[in-house]
Amino acid sequence: MVMILLMISCFAVQAQQITGKWKVIDEESGEAKCIVDIFKTDDHTLKGEITKLLDSDAPKNATCIKCKGKFKNEPLVGLPILRNFKKEDDKWVDGKITDPEKGKTYDSKIWVDEDDTDKLKVRGYLSIFYRTQTWERVEDGK
Repeated sequence: MVMILLMISCFAVQAQQITGKWKVIDEESGEAKCIVDIFKTDDHTLKGEITKLLDSDAPKNATCIKCKGKFKNEPLVGLPILRNFKKEDDKWVDGKITDPEKGKTYDSKIWVDEDDTDKLKVRGYLSIFYRTQTWERVEDGK
């Protein structure tokens, strides 16, 4: 019984580590772009929605102009840029990430940096090529 509780507890800690608010950092400029809230859905996958734009020049009602399909012209705040991630060991895989600046959607996986649990690795794939960003955990009230 103790072993089962320990296993459940470890899974809950891992799930809590990746859920929450994360600051998206542009790897070229080093500037924070937005806050994304990552949460578990009813079907036990992960989803992440933009909750706040951090660019002071961005209009409050900015939309995803370059997006295609159902995200075309949708407001950036509330846009589900991370979708359908499934748990596999210590990573969440087989998801999709949408880059609103380019209007493109990529296959993706995400994981908490094992050396710094306040860093999230977000990798998008295009065929055999990939790009990995590091997002920063946002503490309550910041």
